[in-house]
Amino acid sequence: MSASESGHPEGVGGRHVADGPHDPEHDPRASYVLEPEYVAALTDRIVSTTGRTVPVSSPLDEAPLANIPQSSEEDVAEAFRRARVAQAAWARTSLEERSAALLRLHDLVLDRTPEILDLITLESGKARKHAYDEAAHVALTARYYARTGHKHLDTQRRSGVIPVLTRVDHNRIPKGVVGIISPWNYPLTMAISDGLPALMAGNAVVTKPDAQTMLTALLGAQLIEEAGFPRDLWVVVAGPGRELGTPIIERSDYICFTGSTATGKIIARQCAERLIGCSLELGGKNPILVLRDADVELAAEGAVRASFSNAGQLCVSTERMFVADQVYDRFVERFVARTKAMTLGATLDWEVDMGTLISKDQLDTAVAHVEDAVAKGATVLAGGRARPDLAPYFFEPTILEGVTPEMTCFGNETFGPVVSVYRFHDEADAIARANEGEYGLNGSIYSRDGDRARAIAKHIKCGTVNINEGFASAFGSIDSPMGGMRESGMGRRQGSEGIHRYTESQTVATQRLLKIAPNFGMKAETHAKLMTLSLRALKKLGRA
Repeated sequence: MSASESGHPEGVGGRHVADGPHDPEHDPRASYVLEPEYVAALTDRIVSTTGRTVPVSSPLDEAPLANIPQSSEEDVAEAFRRARVAQAAWARTSLEERSAALLRLHDLVLDRTPEILDLITLESGKARKHAYDEAAHVALTARYYARTGHKHLDTQRRSGVIPVLTRVDHNRIPKGVVGIISPWNYPLTMAISDGLPALMAGNAVVTKPDAQTMLTALLGAQLIEEAGFPRDLWVVVAGPGRELGTPIIERSDYICFTGSTATGKIIARQCAERLIGCSLELGGKNPILVLRDADVELAAEGAVRASFSNAGQLCVSTERMFVADQVYDRFVERFVARTKAMTLGATLDWEVDMGTLISKDQLDTAVAHVEDAVAKGATVLAGGRARPDLAPYFFEPTILEGVTPEMTCFGNETFGPVVSVYRFHDEADAIARANEGEYGLNGSIYSRDGDRARAIAKHIKCGTVNINEGFASAFGSIDSPMGGMRESGMGRRQGSEGIHRYTESQTVATQRLLKIAPNFGMKAETHAKLMTLSLRALKKLGRA
């Protein structure tokens, strides 16, 4: 099947999708094969001298996609050597130059969206509409930091200890080289967006994307260079985290990690040993509260997207729903109906509502969680089955009722298309149940009363809370920070915190005319009395 016949005439390079062995008219999993030249242009970006490669295949149909060169610890050292040379020069560039490159990246991502979506879908198996979220998020992030660079990074004047006589400047100094270890579930935006503010702040980046989705991350690196950033400012290494994680941490000036809580704790300990900072977005068991005054149809539609976007393989995806008794039956009826009406598939087509899980490991977890819940008395309201007829790792969008604490899926993250619904009678009880466990990444509240919902949100122990939306409102609002409380992580991406994490604060204080000590032969006691009078006067004047 040619690219034009697939309905994606400007797909992977507009020419890089070759014929597969399946007949698309009879098999919805028609195979897509990447041309060797296209793969070589991407994998050439990896710093690798080992001669070793690892094959990767598409979760759509297990067809081989590429052989990914692997990096050694020596390659990591070389990557950081290159990045430090590039960063020293980049730190001297103007904010205008950096901003212009980010805006060019914004346009490149939008221009190349069909190619980007093809590659994301091929590597991750997600629905095309969910792949689009990634392209949009990268463009939003690039534009935001390009437009707000001066606001976040310009030297700021601060109040001096002695008004007029003490001038204080607050500078933002780049950290140096940032190490980014990114996951497979959002292979473009998690690999790229966290690094864009680092570049804007004057840093270089060494990144290790997940092995399952290297090609998408490499395409992002290619677009960054095409936008005008020096090639060695964004350097890619490839290999298992257990082999390359420590060498990256040992050489980085800051670490940004998205992944599991268990791995995040290991990284935090290693960063603490070196006294370097880190930001960690980790696991979640995210709740939705559907209040008694909720728009039931709106809540049911939103719940489908919140639970089943990217087949539930999203850190901020909903896995628990607490529904008020007054609307429970109507909500569940509509939620189940909408879920059963979803178009399932493993193709590059826009019509697919939910794609496949990425691997056998993810499928095994979903199957185990559902089987355990059913064996212990839970009821399957929708889904509940693997669907190998659609793709090797496909699992139906699944709604469970009657989930209890002894069931594995009650408190453990499934990271798949499995959600549990619970009835509540009292809002205080619902809030307490939503806050159970150690996670605190994302939550949402459905209510027609925005003021009341926002008041309740302050009692939800999550880094982001969406009102009448599952996760997209907070995720897409780049001016506001995003991250987790408790074991869902530390630090924030997006907003001012998302760029300031990559800078060192430097205070430069200039003293004029009088020293901060006894002047003109004054005795220390007299100086102290004058200072006391001054402090009292400044308080009366309302000075900070």
